[in-house]
Amino acid sequence: MGQSPSPLQLDVETLRSEIRKEYAEVACHPRKGFHFHTGRPLAEMLGYPDDWVDALPSGAVESFAGTGNPFRLGELKPGERVVDVGSGARFDSLIAARLVGPTGYVLGVDMTPEMQEKARRNARLAGYHHVEFREGLAEALPVPDGWADIVISNGVLNLLPDKSAALAEMRRVLKPEGRLQIADILVRREVPQSAKQRIDLWTG
Repeated sequence: MGQSPSPLQLDVETLRSEIRKEYAEVACHPRKGFHFHTGRPLAEMLGYPDDWVDALPSGAVESFAGTGNPFRLGELKPGERVVDVGSGARFDSLIAARLVGPTGYVLGVDMTPEMQEKARRNARLAGYHHVEFREGLAEALPVPDGWADIVISNGVLNLLPDKSAALAEMRRVLKPEGRLQIADILVRREVPQSAKQRIDLWTG
């Protein structure tokens, strides 16, 4: 499937490269300190139950860098299929795996190789065999049409120039009765076009 062009005059490949670098640092050096919150303090701020966080491998918790809690938008039930778009170190993916149980399945999709490696290690440590991680883009998800009961995403759409393409992909992989549960950043004022062209503002 071809990728939709960005509606902005922006070097999308350069932007993706810079985002990969940023989140590779979150994966490899989670205690470095970033311009955004991370780890367990962030999970507490966003209202994740302590028992959910306690059940995760430390590597999944320390590299958590979401902007909200997509599980507040709806209950995940045993046996459901979940796609986690921009799944990072799999904090949310592993929580989803716990909630849907061994009769369900979770697919995490991320474009950062370092996060992929850490995610697989975290899944092994958690002992989950019904969670899988694939490298890919939100605008071209490596997931079949109509596969998912639920698509979750946490702090990803704000990083994408072509949000419509990503949302169209999320809709494509959902079943007709499926649910989209997104946690992300909202702005109250239109971002100036000049600011949208600056890659440093997208990533920092």
